[in-house]
Amino acid sequence: MTPAVAGQPGASEVERVFRDAYGQAVATLARVFGDITLAEDAVSDAFLVATDRWPNDGTPPNPAGWIVTTARNRAIDSLRRSARGRELQQQIGVGEPTPADKPTEDGPVTDDQLRLIFTCCHPALRTEHQVALTLRLLGGLSVDEVARSFLVTEQTMAKRLVRAKYKIKAANIPYRVPGDAELPERLRSVLSVVYLIFNTGLDDPERAALRGDALRLARSLAELMPDEPEVAGLLGLMLLSESRVPARTVEGSLVLLRDQDRAKWDHTLIAEGHAIVRACLRRNQPGPFQLQAAIQAVHCDAGTFEDTDWPQIVALYDHLYRLMPTPVVALNRAIAVGEVEGPQAALEALDAIAADLDNYHLLHAARGTTLRQLGQIAAAQAAYERATGLATSAPDRRFLAEQINELTAIGANRGQTTHPPRV
Repeated sequence: MTPAVAGQPGASEVERVFRDAYGQAVATLARVFGDITLAEDAVSDAFLVATDRWPNDGTPPNPAGWIVTTARNRAIDSLRRSARGRELQQQIGVGEPTPADKPTEDGPVTDDQLRLIFTCCHPALRTEHQVALTLRLLGGLSVDEVARSFLVTEQTMAKRLVRAKYKIKAANIPYRVPGDAELPERLRSVLSVVYLIFNTGLDDPERAALRGDALRLARSLAELMPDEPEVAGLLGLMLLSESRVPARTVEGSLVLLRDQDRAKWDHTLIAEGHAIVRACLRRNQPGPFQLQAAIQAVHCDAGTFEDTDWPQIVALYDHLYRLMPTPVVALNRAIAVGEVEGPQAALEALDAIAADLDNYHLLHAARGTTLRQLGQIAAAQAAYERATGLATSAPDRRFLAEQINELTAIGANRGQTTHPPRV
């Protein structure tokens, strides 16, 4: 959904609120009405109303509350138009609509988001449907954006989302945080989608608010399940990743880890993350999120990039790959291997997984960097061009364009033939 027309007065504010509040609003309405599709449609309608009204009336003092109230009223109106809806309205005890120009305190709360995540991650749903539905409903991603995350067409993803929502309704899956006996069965999927929501906010500056949502959810999960080491590991991983955000970009361009100003890192978050990792080590029950948190802790321990304990990072990736043998883990391990054994070893490791990650821009970006280190300028430029065509965030595209332009200049100075830069 596009909540406002680009260039229209007030459009940017509606779009900002959409990015920041969509998931929370859907979660709140899903709690009130017990119907995800109704909640999603009502929230979308509310943003369309905001697109019409806010440019003339001004942004309300509590934009998120206005959206929730307006969506609630729209949902009630929709229910009234059908006999089944009137019956449902009586069952859930929803009263008369509240005027949309007088927002109530129906505002979004973290508990609603937790309930929605556990609903989306019910074991009755296929894993890919769990993740896709959560990204759509809580992350506020468009169907096309979710489709690109899964490397499928928008039409294919739309069908998956419809099937997932139908399954929730047909199976009468309850909208609640499950009891203690049910938690372990849901935990892996829930942790994965919380981390995906965090990374969506990390990769896309326009969705930065998702990082805060994901961190709040991770803290809530840690309180809910204090004896689950992987929950603690996820929180530690996210805190350590968040600590480096202030140094990740400069003037809208991505800054690689080796070039980041470490004085900008948030050392309060680093200390909290380190404490969690140490507690995980004492438990001696290593899992994927704990190992990823430990890797981030090693990075944050180093005063400079050159001081990083790369052999330890490779060893941690070896352990992680045994538990989670995915091409993305292999990609990160290959980069670490390059710091220990040199670029040729890294290139061999990257080429071994290239077919599995051909549509993943970070694979081609890593190959570009490695080929550049080996002096293969034309091949490096081709790899960066491939990465540029796949990258979705503006900072990534700007960074890759800079690399292509630098390689063009290097090739010209050497008298080599290179591909023209593609921005």
